[in-house]
Amino acid sequence: MNTFKKIISLLLLFCLCVPTVVSCAGISGGDGVSIVSTIFAPFDFARAIAGERASVKMLLQPGADSHSYDPTPKDMVAISKCDIFIYTGSATDAWVEEILSAANNPDMKVIKLMDYTEGLICSDADHSHDHDHEHSHGEYDEHVWTSPRNASLVSKAIADALCEVDAEGAEFYTQRLAEYQKALADIDTEIKGIVSTAKRNELVFGDRFPLIYFTEAYGLTHTSVFPGCSSETEPSASAIASIIKKVNDESIPVVFYLELSTGNIADSICEATNAQKMRFYTCHNVSATDFANGVTYLDLMKANVEALKIALN
Repeated sequence: MNTFKKIISLLLLFCLCVPTVVSCAGISGGDGVSIVSTIFAPFDFARAIAGERASVKMLLQPGADSHSYDPTPKDMVAISKCDIFIYTGSATDAWVEEILSAANNPDMKVIKLMDYTEGLICSDADHSHDHDHEHSHGEYDEHVWTSPRNASLVSKAIADALCEVDAEGAEFYTQRLAEYQKALADIDTEIKGIVSTAKRNELVFGDRFPLIYFTEAYGLTHTSVFPGCSSETEPSASAIASIIKKVNDESIPVVFYLELSTGNIADSICEATNAQKMRFYTCHNVSATDFANGVTYLDLMKANVEALKIALN
């Protein structure tokens, strides 16, 4: 056993032996099946399908960046004791494997989002498909849930796990899954309709671009100030100048920024052009206010639909 795994094992042992109340960032539902999700989108899928038959917890603090998340000892306990654990399975989730191997919970159902979707290479220049999952997931964009079609696949995986853990509720879960998939299909149909009659097919982001699964699903292209899944903190002046020229030359009506970002780069581009700044939701997390108000993945996707109507016309 390596040193890191020993530390996790000791932390889990200590936390399990000392009486404590496991407190996570977000909790929904009641007693029954225990579900833990690292981020918002699958947390919301789970609570939509499980209803009051499960307690669904999100580890990420509302308003926080998922890429900077580090698990606390209480988070480790929540994972080790749950019935169903959901995470993306990307390189940023490397810490999960150590916790799962140290947890003594052989009955836990583990859902790795990237195992249920078609992996796309994380590249701004090459949007090629690569279906060989023997490669490291670090090569793939992790934001699989940004496509409503992928959201439907992940929701099915969650419903299947719930049916295994709680067979008595199988009919309940199956019915709620059907209703949720219908809502996702309606959004998918609306987006396809917008794209089919749109004047343009390109989205411009004055921000990062974690939406390759979304644009690939609907035949859209994109331009952004950061290349692919760049870890850079500031865009180059030439990248911003290039987008300003593009927006002016092509009379692009909207420059997007992502939720929970400052939007400062999009502001700079819009100030130099006639474009309108608009928010686009990736659904990896929501603000504390939105979380408290019960905002859902469907709500955020419907907002994206309205933004697309303006951006593509």
